[in-house]
Amino acid sequence: MGDNRKQLGAFGEQVAKNHLEKHGYEIVQCNYRCSIGEVDIVARDGDYLVFVEVRTKRDRQFGSPEESITLAKKAKLVELAETYLQEHQDSPELWRIDIVAVEVGRADKISRIEIIENAVN
Repeated sequence: MGDNRKQLGAFGEQVAKNHLEKHGYEIVQCNYRCSIGEVDIVARDGDYLVFVEVRTKRDRQFGSPEESITLAKKAKLVELAETYLQEHQDSPELWRIDIVAVEVGRADKISRIEIIENAVN
């Protein structure tokens, strides 16, 4: 994999998806898109519908992956979740937004992957 941001992002999303499944999440949809933006992964975790933002970085020069999520992005994630719920009336009542932080080291080896539950309150 090259250093192309799109390639790195796609790699991170695949790694995150596998990690979530290993932790009992059931993937409902990847890359849900609507007029206001995109949610990387929609999943079920027990009674919760979970909207997952994946952040992948090669280094911490500008902070950790999760630190790259601004207040504006958090607000957009809430708006995206609400839009999804309006479009999918059969969704569970309980929902939350999680972040999966992925750090990639040399030779595309995962140096860190972490699920941060309920990251947007």
